Amino acid sequence: MFGIMAMSGLSFLLVAVFMPVLIWTLRRLRLTQPIRAELPADHQAKRGTPLMAGLILIIGVATSLQFRPVPLMVLLGATFILFSSIGFLDDFKKAAWQDPSGISGRMKLVLQFVFTGAILYMLLHSFGLTSDIALFQGFQLHLPVYVYVAIMLLFVVGSANAINFTDGLDGLLINVAIPTYFFFFMISDKPEVQTFSLVMIGCLLGLFLYNIYPARAFMGDTGSLAIGGSLSFLAVIEKVEILIPILFFVYLAEQLSVILQVWYYKRTKLRLFRMAPIHFHFSLKYGWNENKIVMVFGFISWLSVLICWLIWKYLM
Repeated sequence: MFGIMAMSGLSFLLVAVFMPVLIWTLRRLRLTQPIRAELPADHQAKRGTPLMAGLILIIGVATSLQFRPVPLMVLLGATFILFSSIGFLDDFKKAAWQDPSGISGRMKLVLQFVFTGAILYMLLHSFGLTSDIALFQGFQLHLPVYVYVAIMLLFVVGSANAINFTDGLDGLLINVAIPTYFFFFMISDKPEVQTFSLVMIGCLLGLFLYNIYPARAFMGDTGSLAIGGSLSFLAVIEKVEILIPILFFVYLAEQLSVILQVWYYKRTKLRLFRMAPIHFHFSLKYGWNENKIVMVFGFISWLSVLICWLIWKYLM
């Protein structure tokens, strides 16, 4: 345990030390965040902030592999990097062409489904993952492999994009993701999952120093999709899919707000929320500043983790 804590601390220090170098490099290359015209005025002021700072999180992957170079850790690192690469393509187009739309949504989804399918194949054929879904009191739902794969494909891609939606305010995703990684650290009996989760917490804390309001850099989809993909697969590996509606409550609320906004507008030509994802609604409707939204959403994430831990410990 001391070794894992040391690796987490080392990751924090490496990210904290090298972030200024990455920020300087991104500025020199003019890889900065374009801002959508419809966003509030306070967000327009963020134009020109370096994008793709999520690249620094690769330090966590490298540290984890250095500390525990075993097959499951390689798979976790590969998952993080594959999803990060999709985000990098999107961020690079946004930054280099100053186009807020990035690559097409269809391309992003196709790549996510391909990578998710490949990782699920590896887990099922090389890591002993079963096609069962754990229920309460030791009961399990036995599914045919093809049904399980279809459900997990939708779950992983949907969850990864929900987590991506949460990265909309300075420090928000970091504040919400740290409790989720901590949940997997607490419940897992796999040293690889424990190491990866705690090392990623160290990296996120280091990045938070530069991403807290007012952010000196944005992680972009390079970081948020990587976080989304890794957290989703940790849920699959640990067989806690049934807890996802609670554990991923903030992420799913962000995604659902976008879906409801689009659906309601198409039917009524009116807006259900002042702006979606829902964190913008709290800013525009109630006048909450960014720090308050980040603090409240982070608290809800910790509460979700506590509820899930109690359910996992006493009911599963």
